[in-house]
Amino acid sequence: MSERYSVGDHVGWNSEAGRVSGTITRVHTRDFEYKGHRRRASEAEPQYEIKSDRTDHVAAHKGSALTRLEG
Repeated sequence: MSERYSVGDHVGWNSEAGRVSGTITRVHTRDFEYKGHRRRASEAEPQYEIKSDRTDHVAAHKGSALTRLEG
């Protein structure tokens, strides 16, 4: 099981463009639609929506893809 995060946590993850950071804006604990695709989520394996620090881009990731950042 991966680390749990909350709305407002500052996290980082790897993307095609390199390392990205952002703030969690939403926590999903049930399956949801994201950019036209069904994403799987549960209480045991939540998914997180994260707004990038540098752009208006919003990404969705599992907790295992994220790293908590200070600040």
